[in-house]
Amino acid sequence: MKINLINLLLLALASFRFTRLIVFDKITEFLRNPFFDEVEEVNPEGEVELYYIPKKSGIRRFIGELLSCYWCTGIWSSAIIVGISYLSPRWAEPMILILAVAGIAAMVETVIQYLIEK
Repeated sequence: MKINLINLLLLALASFRFTRLIVFDKITEFLRNPFFDEVEEVNPEGEVELYYIPKKSGIRRFIGELLSCYWCTGIWSSAIIVGISYLSPRWAEPMILILAVAGIAAMVETVIQYLIEK
């Protein structure tokens, strides 16, 4: 894969969406659960808030710390996306395009929600 401005934009959008998929999306919660403990706290309004704290020790703690940092996970997600694009461009291109389109769609949805709530 040659890196021109369009490819860089596609890789960036795909990395953005892949990172959010790993760190935040409900569909990948099962991947994150082994690395976090759930802690419930009652806020001053009497509502229960749920927090995820990385495990206390070992590799689970390391991965929990990594997953709790959006920026850290973003570096590794980007490395995976770029690595796959170089190792197997034929397989990677559709995946990158799908993630990039989903990334743009997520941004558009965020803007629309902001405008609706405004």
